[in-house]
Amino acid sequence: MKRPLFIGSEIYRNSSYGDHHPLRVPRVSTAMDLSRAMGWLPSDVYVPSPRVKPAALTVWHTPEYVAALHAAEAAQSVSDAVRTRHALGTPNNPVFPEMYRRPATAAGGSLLAGELLRDGGIVYHPAGGTHHGMPDKAGGFCYLNDPVLAILSLRRNGAGRVVYVDIDAHHPDGVEVAFGDDPDVLMISVHEDGLWPRTGHLGATESLVNLPVPRGLNDDEMALIRDRVILPRLAAFRPDAIVLQCGADAVEEDPQAHLSLSNQSHWAIVRSLMGLAPRLLVLGGGGYNPWTVGRLWTGVWGALNGFEVPDRLNIEAETVLRALRFDGNRRGRNPPDHWFTTLGDQPRFGPIRDEIRASVAQL
Repeated sequence: MKRPLFIGSEIYRNSSYGDHHPLRVPRVSTAMDLSRAMGWLPSDVYVPSPRVKPAALTVWHTPEYVAALHAAEAAQSVSDAVRTRHALGTPNNPVFPEMYRRPATAAGGSLLAGELLRDGGIVYHPAGGTHHGMPDKAGGFCYLNDPVLAILSLRRNGAGRVVYVDIDAHHPDGVEVAFGDDPDVLMISVHEDGLWPRTGHLGATESLVNLPVPRGLNDDEMALIRDRVILPRLAAFRPDAIVLQCGADAVEEDPQAHLSLSNQSHWAIVRSLMGLAPRLLVLGGGGYNPWTVGRLWTGVWGALNGFEVPDRLNIEAETVLRALRFDGNRRGRNPPDHWFTTLGDQPRFGPIRDEIRASVAQL
């Protein structure tokens, strides 16, 4: 496989968690449309995501949970017992029409990615990254844990040692549950301190590196973390595969978190990981502002391909962004013009705070 592959699906285009849920906004479809409008996504590198069958999910999820999730979609309701045990039908993890099919498609894409990477290469799967799902219950908008399934698939397909890097604003608690004591998987997470699920306290073992960061994390601080924590740990581990979860909720304009990274910071991390292992899988994750998610994730695809980001988008790409809506959120009122006209944004440079230097020094 010589060119990066993009795994996507049309199921995300009209699927929503509900009118008042943070995931009411289009994300994957925007990245697909924007990439095509820019001429970056020809048909020969686009791979439709399969929908995984329930039995295949039991490699990590319990059969009872998979059955409950499947039944909840069919019935469009859950019992009190199912809600209590499996956290389905809650405000965070609501019942909606595609509540099994949508996450099963994302999970199918991550399982397929492991197979596509058998002989090496790069795969981009922006619908992936649902890192809060637990074996027997949903969590944090995540009904299944496709990063866990991706790592298991990579290992079945020849990757003995895997590094999982997560720069989402939230700690990947489900991935830590799966691999926290596995010597052949190294999980590195940079996440906002105190943000839900309030796990991932500062510390490091042979299998885990957790770095909670304060609000307002800027690009200079993330560059320090990249160069002093992520890259040295990754190089020492000598992985056969890297999985990067590139959640867009760490950028400054996201309504659910409080970090201040620019798109440039995310793209720099993507570029820094390329070539450090034979296999690279890049997933999406969080992100709740439709403009910033679409622009960031499209730029990730550009970085993986070595495309040059133009100073001004063409009219087709600009039309994609101007068609987005963010009803019910103050960030959707009078968006700045650069959200429509460019993928990039101004780097968020700033001083490196003493508390970040101290945390980095402890790892």
